[in-house]
Amino acid sequence: MTRRTTLIRVSRTVTAALAVLTLTVGVPELARASPQPASQRSADSISLPASIPSAPRAEPDGRLPSGWRIAGTGPAKQLVWTSPEPVPMGNARVEFYAGDRLLGRPVAGRDRRAFRLKLGDARVGAAPDLRVLAGGRRLDAAGKDRAPDARRATGTTPPSTPPPVNAVDPGTTGKYRTVSGEYALKSVRLPGFPAPVEMRGVVVSPVGAPGRRPLALFLHGRHYTCYNAKGDQGMSWPCEAGLKPVPSHRGYLRDQKLLASQGYVTVSIAANGINGQDDSAEDGGAQARSSLVRLHLARWAEWAAHRAGAPAAVRAAPPADMDQVLLVGHSRGGEGVNRAALDSLYRAPADQDGYRGPVRWHIRGTVLIGPTVFGQNPVPDVPSMTILPGCDGDVSDLQGQIYVDGTRGISRGTALHSAVYVVGANHNFFNSEWTPGQAVAPADDDFWDNDTPDPVCTPGKKDRLTAARQQTAGATYIAAAARLFVAGDDRVRPLLDGSDRRAPSAGPVRVLTHAVGGRRTPAFLPDTSMSVSGGRVCAQVDPDPRRACLPPEGTATSPHFALWETSREPGRHAVAMRWSEPGTAVKIRTARPVSVAGADSLALRVIVPPNTTGTRLDIALTDTKGRRATLGTARIDGLPGSDRTASYWGREIRVPLSAASRGKVDLKQVKSLELTPRSGSGQAWLVDAWGWRPGTPAVRAASLPRVDIGRLTVEEGDSGVRNYRVPVRISGHGSGRVRLFVAEPGTDKVSYRTVTVRPGSHAVDVPVQVRGNTRFSYDVMHNVFVKAVRGAVVGSHSGGLTVKNDDPMPTVEVKPVADHVTEGQSLRWRVSLSEAADVDMDSVGFEILPVEQGAELSTLDVDGAWLRESFGESPEPARPLSAVVETPYLPVSVPAGKLSTELTVPTVADGLKEPEESIRLRMITYDDVWEPHEGPVFTGTVRDAS
Repeated sequence: MTRRTTLIRVSRTVTAALAVLTLTVGVPELARASPQPASQRSADSISLPASIPSAPRAEPDGRLPSGWRIAGTGPAKQLVWTSPEPVPMGNARVEFYAGDRLLGRPVAGRDRRAFRLKLGDARVGAAPDLRVLAGGRRLDAAGKDRAPDARRATGTTPPSTPPPVNAVDPGTTGKYRTVSGEYALKSVRLPGFPAPVEMRGVVVSPVGAPGRRPLALFLHGRHYTCYNAKGDQGMSWPCEAGLKPVPSHRGYLRDQKLLASQGYVTVSIAANGINGQDDSAEDGGAQARSSLVRLHLARWAEWAAHRAGAPAAVRAAPPADMDQVLLVGHSRGGEGVNRAALDSLYRAPADQDGYRGPVRWHIRGTVLIGPTVFGQNPVPDVPSMTILPGCDGDVSDLQGQIYVDGTRGISRGTALHSAVYVVGANHNFFNSEWTPGQAVAPADDDFWDNDTPDPVCTPGKKDRLTAARQQTAGATYIAAAARLFVAGDDRVRPLLDGSDRRAPSAGPVRVLTHAVGGRRTPAFLPDTSMSVSGGRVCAQVDPDPRRACLPPEGTATSPHFALWETSREPGRHAVAMRWSEPGTAVKIRTARPVSVAGADSLALRVIVPPNTTGTRLDIALTDTKGRRATLGTARIDGLPGSDRTASYWGREIRVPLSAASRGKVDLKQVKSLELTPRSGSGQAWLVDAWGWRPGTPAVRAASLPRVDIGRLTVEEGDSGVRNYRVPVRISGHGSGRVRLFVAEPGTDKVSYRTVTVRPGSHAVDVPVQVRGNTRFSYDVMHNVFVKAVRGAVVGSHSGGLTVKNDDPMPTVEVKPVADHVTEGQSLRWRVSLSEAADVDMDSVGFEILPVEQGAELSTLDVDGAWLRESFGESPEPARPLSAVVETPYLPVSVPAGKLSTELTVPTVADGLKEPEESIRLRMITYDDVWEPHEGPVFTGTVRDAS
């Protein structure tokens, strides 16, 4: 059989960055890949992308973008980005993108500069530009140096009149003195974490408070785990010799003391053991944090019943009322307490859970401070308050907004879910142990300005908060949530539900709120069934700018439109409006009439661009009989923002329904909503609209089915076809609907469907066929994601099936085909595999060395087009090929299914009488940590044609 050969045309490389999957040298002139040691956890990504279509393309001159390289070989092939400076350990996950496609989530090296993503079967090929994001913030050089968005002003919104003072102020110190202490219990083991996790807590409690007292438990987020007096920081667990744990759990003492003075028992627990190990957790550690929280709650339940066995710090506190529990979580701790609330209502799979005992507590609410929400799976029937820091430099996309928006339509809708936007607050300062000048360990301001002052968030700007003001405001609003969710004091609700009230104890901090749930009734929740004139239904998450609400390539960022696992996500919409003059109405018609009967007002959440003022909208309703009433005119101002903030955020506006009643509009049969701009040109986006009335209803959790996706790993096998199914567990009660996403391996295609689930059913069925063979390939990941639609909850949202390659990498042999030629002919070397592979084998590369004896081929002796394509260089002036660029390198790739290819160096006849000239090529291979290994040297000689 004639072997097909491929002419290798390589692009310019200044380094050997494009020499991927090169192999270790053997004898004679054979090479084999070195497998990656299983102990090297840093080579694995912590979560799986929807797909890896290809590794990123090189820049026009052939190089990977600055800071990027391909490392490793075979299954250990990695895409590596190296930051010029250490990237602080944070809570948002670092993600690699090719254009708008998620390539995966890399693992950080010990120096926090190198980030490595296992590529699997991806290869260097055509793809959009590379980007490094964390919480929506761009980390790589291209992102840091980008120009501000021309569509967005860089000033700040003029100060407005402060809102009215609320009837009660939850931030005032209570009547009780407080006492503090700590406990340390035996460490625990959690599934998937090799090292035990600590069981430590700092307790602050009231002195002399009668009876059983409500319990507030705090969980910190992801931060450095270890430090020493020299300022060194570490991420390992347990801490290495000479380092000690960072006391992140002591960072909420101010909040604890305020709550304790008001009669709450409080405990803040340590989670360094999770932070030091969650890099390989597919869910970012959410289930582990939930397990840790519930392990502590179980101890508190036991101590409440048997005081004698409790630690001294617990015995010094009044007994805890486990029927009145508030969970407070910061950053990844926020996602952890959300999962703990979920797991307390709907059992987690036993093999994933670190706590399997009875639930002897009732979680009345959660407080989530700058939280992550990787799974986008909020608990619908547990009230929540989410603090969104306007200058968050860690979870900078403010994805915690999904704890509000993601509950809409899932369950009964009576639980209040509040978003509290704190203008000028950063991420870290809510924890004093993450705050410079207060922390015992090294700490920093997480907001990044890259030496370019930000008009809103650079310290010293009028909108930027000092640490003290931020912490005061945080304590006040945590106490507000406790008073509403646990104590049931409805007088506090206006501070949290968009009623535009302020708490004097929070100081001169600008705090904006909106909410869903409570006594709201759904009216206009945008979806594709709506008919819109004068505007359009837009997609919150879509790479197509024609469908997207905000330009995907711009810097405009909305917390409402936070990305999830897929680049396009159905079921998430808003209504986009744009006008050039007043009076152009946007009319929104629902597929079926809606009812707002019994409501006092129509509450709308409307986004306007940051730093804009005076947007005015007339708001009108029309019923099915055509009776129409203008409810009133609302003014909406944008938030202070810049190209580095997520400031496209929905302001809650309310207009009374009294005009509709006077106009005989049937509020049980409302057909359309009209929004008519009365200001000049502008933009706005309707997030949703609700019938609103005051009050906080009692919340009773519905009995819902729970869906958890698992991950199964299987060997490919040598022959035959085997059928598997992605492990899916459906537990709980009743039936509901979820949206299932199935990624096609090796492509950017993701299919989805909506399925009805009930315990014991197999509605979420994802079969996978595995065909065995004896040819080398990479591991294949069949990834699956799930999200609740209605009447269901989701625990583990991500999983799938991983097919492990179990075949050895082919050996490589290099032989000359034509290494003595006359000028005008091509020098050729055949690169052969011992057997064909199922993937492209970028199996060997060659470095051009200086010729030690005799004349060397120059840039004028080879084909000019080949030279430009290979190195991006012109033949003139003449210079040796070994000096055409700093390190000239020729990578070679054997296509999948083929046994060989050729490296070709085309020469030209110049008509000049010359001595023999030659080129020296050294075979270069790389091991799995990108260390080069020198191989044999091959020489090609060119004779003069004259």
